[in-house]
Amino acid sequence: MKSTFDGRRSTVRRQSADCGSAVRAALVCLLVGIAALMSARPVAAQDTHLIVITGVEGDEEHGAQFHKWATQIIDVAEKKGGLTASTVTYLADKVERDPMRIRGRSTAENIRKTFADLAMRAQPNDEVFVVMFGHGSYDGRQAALNLPGPDLTVPDYAALLDKIRAGRIVFVNTASSSGEFLKGLAGPNRTIVTATKTGGERNETRFPPFFVEAFTSEAADGDRNGRISVQEAFEYARNKVQQAFEREGYVPSEHAAIAEAGGGAAASLYLESERARTAEIANVANPALRAALEEKRKLEEQIAGLRLRKPSMPADEYDKEFEKLATALALNSRTIQQLEAKK
Repeated sequence: MKSTFDGRRSTVRRQSADCGSAVRAALVCLLVGIAALMSARPVAAQDTHLIVITGVEGDEEHGAQFHKWATQIIDVAEKKGGLTASTVTYLADKVERDPMRIRGRSTAENIRKTFADLAMRAQPNDEVFVVMFGHGSYDGRQAALNLPGPDLTVPDYAALLDKIRAGRIVFVNTASSSGEFLKGLAGPNRTIVTATKTGGERNETRFPPFFVEAFTSEAADGDRNGRISVQEAFEYARNKVQQAFEREGYVPSEHAAIAEAGGGAAASLYLESERARTAEIANVANPALRAALEEKRKLEEQIAGLRLRKPSMPADEYDKEFEKLATALALNSRTIQQLEAKK
């Protein structure tokens, strides 16, 4: 018995020498766990900013159309996504169409100023959305959204984006020839969506109304979480365009494209503020459901963070972590469904 006791005491002494004490060891483990969690999930956005730009109208019909799409996306951002007027900027060809909402003409000068102002305000934890509607052009060298006055080309927009310190940037160009923006604006923490795959696809695009429609359509909600991600909106619009061409018997003249740093980031990007996300969960009366929804949000953020780290990770390590998180999210989703069914 003495020998057994001495052995156990010796083991305890070794553990104490390694960790100081059981309490200290537990504290160290806790800190390591917290550090791992923090590295796995991005810091929640403090603010979400939206810039909507409509180019030169060309005629009354197109002007009304561009304005309709612009105001629809702004309404979604403000009413459903919780963005405030102070974080939304709308520039258009004709301010008189809606002087209460349009901040100024969509000239190159005003766009530069808008981006410069945002560069001063945006914080590293913020998210920025830029959405463009209008006529696009490509001369074989440079692509642009046609503006009243001199145009800004892809390198111009790239330089403007480089000055914004936001953690994640989404840039959507729904115009013709927009495919040239895809490779020209690609960069860390950026998701670029274009209505065409190349600058050579010059026909008027069908992509924009479907992309806007996606944010209010249950059909676009592929994962049935009540929210529409950038990825879901893109896929919904791309499929709708394809169906439209097939229905009319035409060969598609546009092919929407998306580029995202790390892969998969667009699936975790939503046109909504962090305040709206938090408030929505806080308003749930059932404590168990509220806790499950909060856990789901955390798992989604961890998956988003993992996807951003994918290029720097060994493939087997990424697959292992992704499978673990995806399994946890599936179990969590089942729990949420069961709790919601009891309402």
